[in-house]
Amino acid sequence: MMKPKNLSSPSFCAEQLKVLADKTRLSVLQILMESPKHVGEINTFLKLEQSLLSHHLKILRSAGFVEAKRDGKAVLYHFVPTVRQVNTSKVIDLGCCLLSFE
Repeated sequence: MMKPKNLSSPSFCAEQLKVLADKTRLSVLQILMESPKHVGEINTFLKLEQSLLSHHLKILRSAGFVEAKRDGKAVLYHFVPTVRQVNTSKVIDLGCCLLSFE
């Protein structure tokens, strides 16, 4: 049986912060906080190789920050609402700390 995640534990917090310790992943998250986007839309802002962007999206999905949903032949990525936004769309409550985009 899998143990439930303790969202305020130091190890959970450290893992979440490791995921966000990359400027590309932070940028992707900031873009998706505004509205759901397809990979091509995200890449209009970031101008990365598609494989590199897909790699970062996979990491963000695995960590629970974003979800992907089929949209015809494309995939639509969106910010996961379970990661609470606090006061504005620019602050994320990770349970252990607040991450603010200013």
